[in-house]
Amino acid sequence: MSDHDKSPRDTETLILQAAEKEFFEKGYSGAKTTAIAEAAGVTHAMLHYYFRTKDKLFEKIVSDKISNLGEILLGAVCNADLPLKERIRLGIERHFDFLAANPGLPRFIINELAVHPERISQIRATLLAMAAEVLPGIQKELDSLPGCKVDAMMLLADIISLNVFPFAGAPMLKAVTANIYEDYDSFLEMRKQENVRTILAKLNL
Repeated sequence: MSDHDKSPRDTETLILQAAEKEFFEKGYSGAKTTAIAEAAGVTHAMLHYYFRTKDKLFEKIVSDKISNLGEILLGAVCNADLPLKERIRLGIERHFDFLAANPGLPRFIINELAVHPERISQIRATLLAMAAEVLPGIQKELDSLPGCKVDAMMLLADIISLNVFPFAGAPMLKAVTANIYEDYDSFLEMRKQENVRTILAKLNL
């Protein structure tokens, strides 16, 4: 398919998919826009037409991924049509499943922030904006639970930490679990359900 045969949305999607793979595998510094354009099947000029610079392409990918992560977790937890226990369970599971579909994302973000700490401002701004909308309401619900003294921000941090570690620490965990579980996917499924039980037990739900 030539550049002329693709719709703008198709072209942008192909570029973003190729860029995500390039950035995740090589990091920001090692990624090349020429390689991204080639993988996407577009010209280098076309790539720059859509995203102008490597920085803007990187920012788009990181912003979209972080926004998706936040929306999946917070969107489930804030679904007023479901009881709190079910919302938290769904939030944990959907957040975990998103990471399972994007297993390179946690290590990529951690590595990039270690090398370029100034990039954390973009991630912080995205997450804080979403958290500010929903955490007060969640805190009110938590405060209404008998004997519950859980801080909503700490609850969110617990969920993210528990879910992220199996992917950020995958090389170590794969070595440790190799002779215990049938495969790493089996371990991940068990880990997801253990994370649900851990959080719900914390809330006495």
